[in-house]
Amino acid sequence: MEIKRKNTSGSISVKRLVRSFGYAVSGLCRVARQEQNARIHLLVALCTVVAGCCFRISAGEWMAVVLATGGVMAAETFNTSIEALSDTVSPEYSENIKRVKDFAAGAVLLVALAAVAVGLIIFLPKIIALF
Repeated sequence: MEIKRKNTSGSISVKRLVRSFGYAVSGLCRVARQEQNARIHLLVALCTVVAGCCFRISAGEWMAVVLATGGVMAAETFNTSIEALSDTVSPEYSENIKRVKDFAAGAVLLVALAAVAVGLIIFLPKIIALF
C-alpha cells in the first residue's frame, strides 16, 4: 500500500483542490441520500427560500436565513459523521457510543431550534401582516 504524503511545500495544487471539493460534494450528496433528517432539513430550507423570495426579505434577513440553514445542515452532517464513525469503531451496542450519538443528535436539535427561532423572528411578523 502506497502512503500519500501531504503537500507541505506551501504551494497550491489546483488538481488537489478540485479533488477535495469533489470529495466534499460527494459527502453532502451521500448525507442527503442516506439520511431522512437531512432530507427534511433540505425541504425546510427550500420552503424557507421560497418564503424569503415571496416576502422579499432584506439582505440582513437573507444572511440570517443562510447562516441558520447552513448551521443546521453542517450540524446534521457532523452528526452523520459521528454516527458512522461510532458504528465503525463499535459495531456492537455500547452505552458510551449511545451517549456520543445522543450528544451529537442533541447538538443538531439545538441548532435546528435556533434556526426555527430565526425563521419565526423573520417570517412571523410578515405572515401576521397579511391578516
